[in-house]
Amino acid sequence: MMTDTKNKEYVSTLAAHFILSADALADVREYGAGNINDTYLVTTAAGRRFVLQRINRRVFKRPEWIMSNIRVYNEHVAARLAAEGDTAERRWETPQIVPANDGRDYALDADGGFWRALTFIEGAQTYPTIRDARHAREVGYALGRFHSLISNLDAGRLYDTLEGYHITPRYLVHHDAVVERGDFARSPEVSYGLRFVEARRDVIHVLENAKQQGKLRLRLAHGDPKVDNVMIDDNTGQAVGLIDLDTIKPGLVHYDIGDCLRSGCNPLGEETEDVDAVYFDVGLCRAILQGYLPLVREFYTADDYAYLYAAVRLLALEQGLRFFTDYLEGNVYYKVKHTTHNLTRALVQFKLVESIEAQEAEICTISRR
Repeated sequence: MMTDTKNKEYVSTLAAHFILSADALADVREYGAGNINDTYLVTTAAGRRFVLQRINRRVFKRPEWIMSNIRVYNEHVAARLAAEGDTAERRWETPQIVPANDGRDYALDADGGFWRALTFIEGAQTYPTIRDARHAREVGYALGRFHSLISNLDAGRLYDTLEGYHITPRYLVHHDAVVERGDFARSPEVSYGLRFVEARRDVIHVLENAKQQGKLRLRLAHGDPKVDNVMIDDNTGQAVGLIDLDTIKPGLVHYDIGDCLRSGCNPLGEETEDVDAVYFDVGLCRAILQGYLPLVREFYTADDYAYLYAAVRLLALEQGLRFFTDYLEGNVYYKVKHTTHNLTRALVQFKLVESIEAQEAEICTISRR
């Protein structure tokens, strides 16, 4: 619950833009643990709940493009689900746009802040880490279901809402520029991070090179399919949807599955402070792929399978590089709880990379067709 009364009143005023005059605000509270946007759960007097978010305009320069992409995605998925009819084996839900009272799908505050509302998926929740093998299979299923549903959606219909996102070489270029400026404190941990990145420069371009060589095809990707973006039904334990749709855009599905495995197969989660205890759980990797691969076999190629190990290794390295660079730059991108938060996050990912590399043979075996 928000403790700042003034802030709560301010957010309540914005929430009112999305509440019909016949209804009224009953409660508003902070929701989720996102690192980019400000998110709140709103409950109305009539019992309706929706998610209210202020989009971080420092990160997303054209938030209206996000809303356009969500509309295109929702319309496409609705048509696919309708075509499936009663043959669908389970429910699948997507957050729907809640229009503002003036008919727009957003509201602006006095400072130009961009606010939007999305329907709340009832009877389901997300989890910060994977609980067991069944949960892991459901996480894999969720991403496979998502990729399958949008496999025939024209990528040209969606905007690139975050240019350069998950283009790992660009993060390296930015990192090098920050390091060259040298405006950061030196420490044993920083020296380790610098050596770690330097030793893996040849890894950074692996997926982009495969794309340029025609081995991996540009498709549509979710962009952030971490474990805590998978909605799990409270009663059945089944995955019922993927949330956080801001980064749906043209990309490589390998960045998606790599990020899913990176986040899902770290039992301690990326926020742990116990860096030395971090490891990549191959059993969870197997379970995630058991849920994922059957749903994508219709459009996966031999090269798609061949690059799965490269994807999971790269995405752990990429996330560590991003956390590390943000720390060196003064914590300007991710929300942090203390000065060295991003440094610890980076060290967690680097430890995960080492664990992935030590288990390359087994990961390659379970990721084959």
